[in-house]
Amino acid sequence: MLTPETDKKLFLIDAYAIIFRAYFAFAKNPRINSKGLNTSAAFGFTNSLIDVLKKEKPTHIAVVFDPPGGSVTRKESYEAYKAHRNETPEGIITNIEPIKRIIDAFNIPIIEVEGYEADDVIGTMSKMAEKAGYLTYMVTPDKDYGQLVTERSLMYKPGRGGEPAQIWGPKEICEKFELDSVDQVIDYLGLMGDASDNIPGMPGIGPKTASKLLKEFGTMENIFAHTDQLKGKQKEVFETQQSLGLLSKELARIITDVTVEFNEEQLELNDPDPDKIRAVFADLEFKGFTQKILGEELVVTAAGKVNELGQLDLFGVNDVEQVEQKVTAEVSGFKTFETETTNYQLVQTPEERKELLDLLMQQKEVCFDTETTGLDSLHADMVGMSFSFKAGEAFYVPTPVNYEAAKAIVEEFRPFFESGDILKIAHNVKYDLKILRRYNVRVAYPMFDTMIAHYLISPESKQGMDFLAEFYLQYKPISIETLIGKKGKNQGNMGDLAPEEISDYACEDADITFRLKQIFAPEIEKDHLKSLFYDMEMPLVEILADMEREGIAIDSQFLKDYSNQLGNQLAELETGIKEMAGMDFNVDSPKQLGDVLFDHLKISAKAKKTKTGQYATSEDILQSLVNAHPIIPKILEYREYKKLKSTYVDPLPTMKDAVDGRIHTQFMQTVTATGRLSSNNPNLQNIPIRTEAGREIRKSFVAKNGDYQLLAADYSQIELRIIAALSEDKNMVAAFQSGEDIHAATASKVYGVALKDVSREQRSAAKAVNFGIIYGQSAFGLSQNLGISRTEAKQIIDSYFEQYSTVKTYMDGAIAQAREKGYVETIYKRRRYLPDINSANAVVRGFAERNAINAPIQGSAADVIKLAMIAVYREMKKAGVKSRLILQVHDELVFDIHKDEVELMKNLIKNAMESAVNLIVPMKAEMELGNNWLEAH
Repeated sequence: MLTPETDKKLFLIDAYAIIFRAYFAFAKNPRINSKGLNTSAAFGFTNSLIDVLKKEKPTHIAVVFDPPGGSVTRKESYEAYKAHRNETPEGIITNIEPIKRIIDAFNIPIIEVEGYEADDVIGTMSKMAEKAGYLTYMVTPDKDYGQLVTERSLMYKPGRGGEPAQIWGPKEICEKFELDSVDQVIDYLGLMGDASDNIPGMPGIGPKTASKLLKEFGTMENIFAHTDQLKGKQKEVFETQQSLGLLSKELARIITDVTVEFNEEQLELNDPDPDKIRAVFADLEFKGFTQKILGEELVVTAAGKVNELGQLDLFGVNDVEQVEQKVTAEVSGFKTFETETTNYQLVQTPEERKELLDLLMQQKEVCFDTETTGLDSLHADMVGMSFSFKAGEAFYVPTPVNYEAAKAIVEEFRPFFESGDILKIAHNVKYDLKILRRYNVRVAYPMFDTMIAHYLISPESKQGMDFLAEFYLQYKPISIETLIGKKGKNQGNMGDLAPEEISDYACEDADITFRLKQIFAPEIEKDHLKSLFYDMEMPLVEILADMEREGIAIDSQFLKDYSNQLGNQLAELETGIKEMAGMDFNVDSPKQLGDVLFDHLKISAKAKKTKTGQYATSEDILQSLVNAHPIIPKILEYREYKKLKSTYVDPLPTMKDAVDGRIHTQFMQTVTATGRLSSNNPNLQNIPIRTEAGREIRKSFVAKNGDYQLLAADYSQIELRIIAALSEDKNMVAAFQSGEDIHAATASKVYGVALKDVSREQRSAAKAVNFGIIYGQSAFGLSQNLGISRTEAKQIIDSYFEQYSTVKTYMDGAIAQAREKGYVETIYKRRRYLPDINSANAVVRGFAERNAINAPIQGSAADVIKLAMIAVYREMKKAGVKSRLILQVHDELVFDIHKDEVELMKNLIKNAMESAVNLIVPMKAEMELGNNWLEAH
């Protein structure tokens, strides 16, 4: 496109488009400097800017910002334009001034025109530049710019995740939107609308339909002129909503006649100002960028360590140098297997395996990994094992398809797996433990799971090995899809490949995991992590693996009968709802239901609407209207039965294992920020308990066989006991120590009556307050819960805090600690980081404050139940019982109890649970026996 005479390349950067993109790219792992500033947006913007400068070598450049208040013109046309947008995140607001300092340090002009958005200014300047002989690149990921593209004004979409930038000219735009001409982009945008900008568009028109209509009719106006060629609902929309469509098209149109100066001399690219670069990058601690731009080391004078507020745990590294090594690597790109020098060896003969085993037995720590034919650890076949004990070196041992032949090779490595002197390292080691159990080998402690280690270091981050390799090692591992194809029905498995095809991939897995361990291990040695990792989370792995292998029996016939019962009840409810509505409609359609409730029955004059313009009929909305019309309780009941049937009753029988007929859920340690376990396939943590219909599902979970019964054990009022322990409130502690009914004791204190005179209503109110304070319940919430006035509810809460004053002191102290340190801790020092605790946004800050109170309570309860599982499991192993621990659901443990061991197990479980932790309040375990889970609950 360029000739020597017209070699003028202008880059116009849409500032906020790049800033928002950068901020949300780091949402899971925000970059925090030593001052506690979230620098994610500034880092991402700077990275994109440097990319443009280094790779594209512009001759002219400018950065264009939206002005405060946005587009005056569009708001005059349509008051709702962008009206519903969420407030700008705090992490972006605090980065704007530093970003402008960075732009100034690069000697790049900043352009901002009052009343006009950046795209209008860029659209105008691109037209001016084209007339002046420039090739213009509009730097943005925003699809709206497609309407501005010509042969000499191109869209430049910055790359991400190591991918190159995309440059779109007219050809690419037409291909992207499936249009015949760039001129149709405005029509396309107008037809579709834009939820993020509150541009309505034409109802029911999505991208595919918009492209199809424009290919047929050319323009929006031409569609309106030929509505006789349309059919059904589409015809009706285009005949009745013309003004909406034309307004949407106008709102989507980028203005190209803004009054803005086009000063070629001012736009010329100049060298950056070294002093300004040093100053702003020092403030932000962008050491790697300084090396990249100025070619010199930057001394960051951060006070103390980078993790002053716990932020290094979000980075997951030890010091500024490691952070900046990562920064430098991310700017330059990832390392890969092809770029690295490695020593990966395929070990196939008996002699080679013996030599490898001898090497392994000489090591203090070894990383191992299993390669299998699938993800089902109960039935997948092993195809090989890899080992690494030195960075850059690894060994792959293939195993035959034949089970017995593979078992013989695994047996050769039993001395390694069962050694108590060698630390076994793996990523998601529970999977490998279950695979090896299929081959009759139990892996002995000590073990180090890099996934669990990183979860404790950065609980709200991603925990996958590929992500961690990219983040910490700047290394992009070989994709499994290059070996077995993309996910889907046609994807193969490792069993289809020769050992030579698998070897490098398998060796790399072990090598990378070994390297990650070297990074995470020093972090795990910190006071707040060491015991959590070695005494709680790692011992739990073997327990969970055994529970998953054991599974739980299920009564499919009961579920089939219950499904039929629910089906009949749903049919009756549906008929009743339609009769009450006085019309036929689809009860399952939120839109039709909303129209019936609010247009036809007119049950509320203040009905809320969703972003798409239909009435909101979510459960919380309907619950608030439960007394407004008798149809509402029926709809809620219908929805409950529908959800029970579709989510639990019908799917559960299909999830039985084909071999043993039992349900084998998977327990996950690295998902929740609070430390609670979660489960999937199926998710047993969500099995309903609050309603009678929901509780019935528990009847389907039954004892193993006639020789067994189910026993469910849980802690009595565990979260209240945790509050007492955390706050050390003398009144609450005394109530638990004396064995009083805590809710009656609370009612006695709050209402000023003798314990024996507490009424049922008073105890109920006290119970609501006891549990409500955990979730920051307000007087309004309590009044709604108890059906009392807000004044009365406030009096109850005020009286509560008078009697339990130390609880209020604890709650205030938890928030204060979070503000000071950036995190809160459980009794066992598990941390929950709260980066929004000092947010200027009251709603965001309020959410973080509630978490500051809740997280230590819920997290401590999660820690206690984990320690209880470990204590019970160890005692069961010592006793050599036939009974098995099979489920953990919130604060409840479920066992298959052999009938010969009932009394033994009751005493064992009770003693182990009540002595698992030593707090200032006693822990009380309660349990019940039954033939099914509901009976035992």
